[in-house]
Amino acid sequence: MNQVEDLDNNRGDEVELNKGTKLTLSFETIISVVVTLGMIIGMWFTLQADIEEAKELPEPPVSRTEYDLKDQMIRNSIMNTEDKVEKLEEKVDDIKEDTKSINQTLLNMNNK
Repeated sequence: MNQVEDLDNNRGDEVELNKGTKLTLSFETIISVVVTLGMIIGMWFTLQADIEEAKELPEPPVSRTEYDLKDQMIRNSIMNTEDKVEKLEEKVDDIKEDTKSINQTLLNMNNK
C-alpha cells in the first residue's frame, strides 16, 4: 500500500504520534509561522512600552474652563428641575381646586 491509501484508511481513526512519525512542513509554511510569531512578539513589546509610557505621564489637570462649564451645566440642570417642580405644584393646586369644586357640586346636587 502507498501513503495515500494509508491516509484514506485512517480517516476518522485516531492517529498515533511517536518517534517515527514524520511531520513535513514546506519552506513557505515555516517562513509564515516565523513572520507571524515575529509580528506578535513585536506588538507585545510595543504594547508594553506604551503601557510604561502611560504610567509615567502625569494625569491631565481639569482646566478652570472645564470646571466652570461643568458647574454651569449642573446649575442649569438644577434650575430646570426647580422649574418643573413649580409647574407640577401649580398643576397639583389646580387639581385640588377642581376636586373641591366637583365635591361642592356633588354636595349641592345631593342636597336638592
